Amino acid sequence: MMTDEKTQLPGISVPRPEPWSLGAGAIAALVLMPILSVLWIAANPVENIWPHLMSTTLPRYLSNTLVVMLSVGILSAVIGTVTAWFVVMYRFPGVRWLEWALLLPLAVPGYLGAYALVDFLDYAGPVQTALREAMGWQSAQDYAFPEIRSRGGAIFVLTASLYPYVYLLARVGFREQSGCAHEVARALGAGGMGRFFRVGLPLARPAVAAGAAIVMMETVNDYGTVDFFGVQTLTTGIFAVWLEARNAGGAAQIATVILAMILALVALEKISRRKVRFHRLSRQSRRLERVDLKGGRGWGATLLCLVPFLGGFVLPVAVLGHHALTRPDRWLAPGLADALWNTVLVGGAAAALTVMAALFMVYGVRLSGRRLPRLLLPVTTIGYAAPGAVLAVGLLIPLAAFDNAVADAILAVTGWDPGLMLTGGAAVLVYAYAVRFFAIGQGAADAAMDRISPSLPMAARTLGQTPTGTLGRVYLPLIRGSVATALLLVFVDCVKELPATLLLRPFNFNTLATRAHEQASLEKIADAAPSAILIIGVSLVAVALVARASRAR
Repeated sequence: MMTDEKTQLPGISVPRPEPWSLGAGAIAALVLMPILSVLWIAANPVENIWPHLMSTTLPRYLSNTLVVMLSVGILSAVIGTVTAWFVVMYRFPGVRWLEWALLLPLAVPGYLGAYALVDFLDYAGPVQTALREAMGWQSAQDYAFPEIRSRGGAIFVLTASLYPYVYLLARVGFREQSGCAHEVARALGAGGMGRFFRVGLPLARPAVAAGAAIVMMETVNDYGTVDFFGVQTLTTGIFAVWLEARNAGGAAQIATVILAMILALVALEKISRRKVRFHRLSRQSRRLERVDLKGGRGWGATLLCLVPFLGGFVLPVAVLGHHALTRPDRWLAPGLADALWNTVLVGGAAAALTVMAALFMVYGVRLSGRRLPRLLLPVTTIGYAAPGAVLAVGLLIPLAAFDNAVADAILAVTGWDPGLMLTGGAAVLVYAYAVRFFAIGQGAADAAMDRISPSLPMAARTLGQTPTGTLGRVYLPLIRGSVATALLLVFVDCVKELPATLLLRPFNFNTLATRAHEQASLEKIADAAPSAILIIGVSLVAVALVARASRAR
């Protein structure tokens, strides 16, 4: 560990600023700035409409958000945990491919699933059309059919796209359990249900709780799905108050409610497993052996695991793929190539910036050895929990003020008006993405550097390498695989991000996500299909990486 040098002054010993430590602190400040900005704007609004919000729309926003969030969290926890239990504990037809197929809905963002579900089940869709033709019905008054554009529809779509978070963590939790505990339970007469509730679930509870917390945070972040289904949540409230009512302070105040909910979720998840500790009592733990399910029970397990895969992946891909294939001219539609280029450009720049900043910060914290940078390191992950709409409020307003001040200063000195250099271009999007997904790069860098023996960088320093040389010649060659994975994961998340992109993008600037949302909002599903298929295709690469990493565990 490198110690800080000191500058000698008469009678005083002053620590010399260490560049890596200063850089790590600056990166932490940039990551935390949007959150602090939201709190400041909410506490000092130009026009305080909080009493009006409290008496009119806020209760509706809050109640809808809570209902959707809790419903999606509970359903995802049930589906993810049960399917994980079956693929880990039992052998049944198709279990090997279902084990990985259950991850594929992660590649389909909720808003794409919403477009597909409405197109498939709405009045003009193939299901109701076939029913009318088969039964001789003439109009919607002749029969009853569930309302698709509703809160229930939003809950269904979000559950279908988010349950893999619970499934992935629960599967690891079940797989790491000792087979001895389950054999003892079986010897004491516990059946499958008894072993699940008395052994498997209690041991995997921390993993299930963590997955459910992620699902609920992603649900609060969602905008495209609830907006398409006409469900007014806190996130849609930010859009309405900011863009329609032109009140940034009110939007920031709604954003603080979302932040409070997210922090409460994180705190509850931590508290739920604070006193839960499980330890293996022997070094050699017997692996779990799958139990054969034959006949009807085996096919029942197959069907149980197949349903979430069909609803979360097959249905949306089939509907969107059908439109994309039957209307090939839409692939040449004006604006699609520009949206693809914008997505690759902004997402690539954000991924590179995020991972480089994360590497710099993690390495700087390790070099400094000081307490404050170490305390700031986990705090910088809050951006991943903060919804994109919240980050947009915290970024656009202060950056716009800074942009205007700089432009006015340049105009006063030179007579040339440079315009808005940050908020007038895509730079603010890159910044927002970097803050939103900084936790991915930071986690990958920290975990990768932890796996390197301390003797290697110490030897390099002994041989005269500088900190920069040690990073370039020792660390980077050994962690390049983790760095590449982090780059791809951040890029894919940037491709799928919708709320922050809608609020921060420059005029007439579309990404694949915003183009798909705009076209689908106009009921032009065929026009939205190519953008949606491209998003799903890129996301599948990330899911494959997640599956590969999970297999290696």
